[in-house]
Amino acid sequence: MLIDLFLRTHPKPVLSEEEIAALEASFARTQEFAPKQIVVREQVPLTQCTLLLEGFVERYKDMADGRRQILAIHVPGDFVDLHSYPLKKLEHSVAALTPIRVAFMPHPAVRALTETSATLTELLWRSTLIDAAINREWIVSIGARGAAVRLAHLFCEMNVRLQRIGLSDGKQFVFPVTQIDLADATGLTAVHANRMLRQLREDGLVEFRGGHVRIADWDALRRFAGFDTGYLFID
Repeated sequence: MLIDLFLRTHPKPVLSEEEIAALEASFARTQEFAPKQIVVREQVPLTQCTLLLEGFVERYKDMADGRRQILAIHVPGDFVDLHSYPLKKLEHSVAALTPIRVAFMPHPAVRALTETSATLTELLWRSTLIDAAINREWIVSIGARGAAVRLAHLFCEMNVRLQRIGLSDGKQFVFPVTQIDLADATGLTAVHANRMLRQLREDGLVEFRGGHVRIADWDALRRFAGFDTGYLFID
């Protein structure tokens, strides 16, 4: 079922069997993308929404001077552009970080779901609001948290999000990004990010190596990061 991980991440509101079937049937096709391939290009008109089924993607903005700001990292079960339904285009781009597989829901199908089911409307709306809450937490990190804390907080967030879909055992998980990606996601230079990763490792909190995260002490990492799951709205 295409929506299995989406429903695992968003268990509320509870759907009826008919609503689950309607949501599943709303997807027109699936497609695979290679790493670094653009899935959604900024300011290009869109006619469908994209659900990530496998792999990792980034939302990002490229600056004129060549710098990149990663705005979000999405995991399987996430809609990456559900807000394109009312907006019809995005002001940023979405690209694959790894090989990915996605499912496309045409905008007319989104309209049909929202016109026929208040529960499905609430579910889709709720998922976009949680995306926005995560985005605000990332803004807090860049604006108010120290460099090492930003990285620690991101590792905490990814651990919790990946646990919900069975891709983390709570102590280690695959996080296939580079140190440059981590820097771009946390507003750091690559050199500074490297130093902070070394500090986290030497402090016995977490180790990031070769796209793999190993959490040495979850409670200590969570305290160091000041991490609270409230903004993820986990039921």
